Amino acid sequence: MRFIRIGICALVVFGVASHGAVEDWARAVLEIGAALLFLAWAVGAYLTEEHQLVVSPLLLPLVALLLLALGQWVFHRTASPYGTRIELQLLLADILLLFLAAQAFRTLEDWRSFVWFVMSFGFFVALFGILQHLTFNGKLYWFREMRFGGIPFGPYVNRNHFAGFTELVIPVSLVPLVLGKVRRERWFLVSLFAVVPIGALVLSASRGGIISFSVELGVLFLWLVLRRTVGRHLLSGGAVLLLAFLMVSWLGVEQLIGRFSSLQSLEVTVGKRASMRADTWHIFLDHPWTGTGLGTLQLVFPAYETLYDGKIVNHTHNDYLEGLAETGIVGGLCCVWFLGVLLVDSLRRLSQPMGAFASTVQFSGLVACLGFLTHSLVDFNLHIPANALLFFLMGNLATTEIRQATSPVPNSGNVRHRRRIH
Repeated sequence: MRFIRIGICALVVFGVASHGAVEDWARAVLEIGAALLFLAWAVGAYLTEEHQLVVSPLLLPLVALLLLALGQWVFHRTASPYGTRIELQLLLADILLLFLAAQAFRTLEDWRSFVWFVMSFGFFVALFGILQHLTFNGKLYWFREMRFGGIPFGPYVNRNHFAGFTELVIPVSLVPLVLGKVRRERWFLVSLFAVVPIGALVLSASRGGIISFSVELGVLFLWLVLRRTVGRHLLSGGAVLLLAFLMVSWLGVEQLIGRFSSLQSLEVTVGKRASMRADTWHIFLDHPWTGTGLGTLQLVFPAYETLYDGKIVNHTHNDYLEGLAETGIVGGLCCVWFLGVLLVDSLRRLSQPMGAFASTVQFSGLVACLGFLTHSLVDFNLHIPANALLFFLMGNLATTEIRQATSPVPNSGNVRHRRRIH
């Protein structure tokens, strides 16, 4: 399974590095990569006679949504068969990767390596974002022209999507620090992995990202209150936030304030956002049961647009409303099912003793998902393939059963692997 774990992490790196994998060629690489990894797993499982499958509880609602989109495409219940097919392929790739992650990440050691990967990768992406911000020449990676404009930060064309990425990676380092689950000799390194992404998030000047991060802090503080450990662990969290604030101050508060004011004029206005939400709601009212078809908003929206500004609306800046418009009540129920499973199964995993490192890591996955889902109220990060993939992986972390390392024992003349929980 080591090859599968490396392959999944490699696809995450590629997706983020390729501007979130929003371009057709990058999406194709993600989809082909998912198919090849699934084929490699299937061949390996056949050769090793591996019959023990782990099914993530998040898979069923996603498969239900996949079947709905498949029905829209097969029975021509979509305004754009091509658009629905494109989104259908991407959803299938995400389902395959979520399935493979459930097979490849089973033990505490597997997840420990994933956590270190997320922390270190988040740190390097955030560091790159800060360096590009300080030396920006109007081009991505300092050499690639932005043909359609944008407000970039790091490898992302849209700073709000960089913020969505940081919302997913910050809790993996911040939560163990605050809950006191980091060894003393590693405290500085893990703190660095938390401080730099927090500073980059603030420097990106994404209002939705900062609010979502505040929600993550609120969830973490609430958990400390419920566990009655506020006084014991609040100092660690306060120290990390103070270091992030000092870093931002060192880089320049005046520059940050100027960035906030200058970027507001480039973004979609508050009035336009409200108009898009209202118009998308009208699309849902006209197609209440199965929607207009997955991936069809851009085609359908012009007929409902009430505040025209000469720009193409490809997303509503609200993932939930857009999902209702494209998949109707049936798709909405699939999403509610997914969110319910995510919350219920995550809380069930947290019933483990808080002394266990596993429950701390799983809580960080839940905090990351809650922050990301909050941002989806005002943006469309779920339509950024790289961010969506990382979100599903963090959801799998929050809901899966983490076991101890396997130990080979003989059984009936054959060598089997039996799992023990110490």
